[in-house]
Amino acid sequence: MSGFFALLDDIAALAKLTVSTIDDTASLAVKASAKVSAATVDDVAATPQYVTGITPDRELPIIRKITVGSLRNKLLIILPAGLLLTAVAPALLPVVLVIGGAYLCFEGGEKLLGLLLHPGGAEKAAEKAAEDEGPADEASIIKRAITTDFVLSTEIMLLALAEVQGESSTRRVIVLVMIALLITFAVYGLVGALIKLDDAGAHLAVKGRTRVSRSFGRAVVSAAPALFTGLGIVGTVAMLWVGGHILATNLAEIGFGPLHRTIERAEELSGNPVLSWVAGTAVSCLIGTAAGTALALAWHGTRLAAHRRSRA
Repeated sequence: MSGFFALLDDIAALAKLTVSTIDDTASLAVKASAKVSAATVDDVAATPQYVTGITPDRELPIIRKITVGSLRNKLLIILPAGLLLTAVAPALLPVVLVIGGAYLCFEGGEKLLGLLLHPGGAEKAAEKAAEDEGPADEASIIKRAITTDFVLSTEIMLLALAEVQGESSTRRVIVLVMIALLITFAVYGLVGALIKLDDAGAHLAVKGRTRVSRSFGRAVVSAAPALFTGLGIVGTVAMLWVGGHILATNLAEIGFGPLHRTIERAEELSGNPVLSWVAGTAVSCLIGTAAGTALALAWHGTRLAAHRRSRA
């Protein structure tokens, strides 16, 4: 009988250990997701453009297909490739992240230059493209969105991979799968809600039961364009901030530390954690802005020179 109770005690201890391990793993996944979440802001800001001009009844089905494609990108392509990279050549991970950070800075720099040099140009170009293309081709829209997502998902998963480098192989896989699910459903759930926001406002404006609800609906419809413009700006700032931080941190990993030390010094200026975070973020954003603007100018200069040579 004592053996039976000893067995029950062992089972209870094992169950507690299992629950504790699951809880720790979930906690690690949430913490790592929070650290890489800034890289998802551009996804939220960019995705609504893919359903511009689409009939309202097709918007959510398209977002659903993009969501499935995003999960496929993360779980079937990027995650195995990232795990293979860290297993075969872990020293290459900081190099890959430097390239990824530089790319994010470049994307942010291009958007910044576009805003400064051609205010409203992006919207006009999008409208003209929509007019030229005629009826939207859902298959090409989904393909284009999933291709863009692949770049952003690569950044997210590599950042997450760097966060769990010290963990066991099994735990890393579980955490990374959880991060992929958390990030994907959070991003595209929010995108779906934002896309239907103006529809909900229009419905309230017409069919609201009270004057207050109808007024609120009209306010939502009026505010929707400004909201998406604001998201675009936030997305650009987030790219420059995250790109600058990734660039500085991983350049330090491969031997070039001045940029990362500058961020650390900015964070040390205040004993207040919030002010320290703000200072570090501001310096990261400045680094991203400088690097991104330089890369964007170099890219456009190269293209212009190539164009002139081709015409000569």
